[in-house]
Amino acid sequence: MRLYSTNGISDGVTFLEAAESGLAPDGGLYMPESLPALSLPFNDPESAGNLTLQEISKQVSRLFLSDSLSTKEIDELIDDAITMKAPLLKLKDNLFVLELFHGPTLAFKDFGARFMARLFSKHRSVSTKKLIILVATSGDTGGAVANGFYNLDGVNVCLLFPKGKVSDIQRKQMTTLGNNITALEIEGTFDDCQRLVKQAFSDDNLNGTLRLSSANSINVARLLPQSFYFIHAWFQLKKFTHKNPVFVVPSGNFGNLTAGLMAEKMGMPVSAFVAATNRNKVVPEYLEGAEFSPRTSIQTISNAMDVGNPSNFSRIRALYNEDDEAIRHHIKGYSFTDDSTLSMIRKVYEKYNYITDPHTAIGLLAAEEYRKDYDKNAPRIVLSTAHPSKFLDVVEPEINGKVSIPKRLSNAILEDEMSFPLSSCYSEFKRVILNAFDT
Repeated sequence: MRLYSTNGISDGVTFLEAAESGLAPDGGLYMPESLPALSLPFNDPESAGNLTLQEISKQVSRLFLSDSLSTKEIDELIDDAITMKAPLLKLKDNLFVLELFHGPTLAFKDFGARFMARLFSKHRSVSTKKLIILVATSGDTGGAVANGFYNLDGVNVCLLFPKGKVSDIQRKQMTTLGNNITALEIEGTFDDCQRLVKQAFSDDNLNGTLRLSSANSINVARLLPQSFYFIHAWFQLKKFTHKNPVFVVPSGNFGNLTAGLMAEKMGMPVSAFVAATNRNKVVPEYLEGAEFSPRTSIQTISNAMDVGNPSNFSRIRALYNEDDEAIRHHIKGYSFTDDSTLSMIRKVYEKYNYITDPHTAIGLLAAEEYRKDYDKNAPRIVLSTAHPSKFLDVVEPEINGKVSIPKRLSNAILEDEMSFPLSSCYSEFKRVILNAFDT
């Protein structure tokens, strides 16, 4: 398999080369030149029996990695990385929640982070320089990557998060591990953090000194494992209905939605996709006919989606050969305020006795609007991206009660933090990482 840059300048590379590079030398994002066809029984789902998430993950991974890793190595990687569940829960007729928060940091990003860490461990390019993973995060990515790469030999992780714009628990998950994990608290927004990371990748002088990669969704290796659970959800749905699903995806940097679109392009039948956002509605506006117009992000209670310039938009357009009308036909978009989000948290608890985090609540709001606007009988699968205990200050007042905190999260709360404050100035950021990692 060969991958190309969405900027169209860099030469093609293997999947592992793209993973270790993170961003293409021309500043573009890597995408497969062609997506392979899945040999899964979509036309005869009953024959799949109890096809497990791990079995699906292995079959998909072999299509992308077999030119670099043996089948045995790929299977070992999946057995070690994809150990969590992704159950499909029915709330009512034609409304389902795909719970993706059963991993070590209680967020969907555990799938990508654990896969990447073990992929890098399985395949380490010959180099005298340590690998530095640069990660911009608006919330859950930082904790997932920190946990996935913690104490991995030969790898240092540098996390950039916006000061005062992540939850206390999210910050704790990034700043309490130490060792090979460094947390930088940036004076600015997530978009500032993402800009610094992208500037670092395009800095020839810096890349001549340090060996850089990324674990953000700009890295194609993050997207591959996220496609696993879309496919797994599809087969789980067949226990309830034979209709094809509408996937409703809470969206910030749009990596999760891109992974679902990739799964569809590989053969998974889907009726539609719905992009659900908060007030950062650059993509929903585009889907309604406006020009794609990035802007400064707005802070909300669904902070992991506070992105004003989503990187993966270029990948979405690449999947549709830049055909804006085709994109708008197949993907619908909705955005919601904090007040609407809080109201939905309360409504879901009262109606279904189910506690949801603010990101999933936005997904449920979008599922409700899609039903009104397009198809009241379509089965809608809402991706539940984080455990509600990560947003106690938001959720508990709405349910007028306490959220149970899993032990792996409560342990992190008690640990001491260590992070370094930094402006959003690139020259200062460059100086700091050179001082920290040029050894």
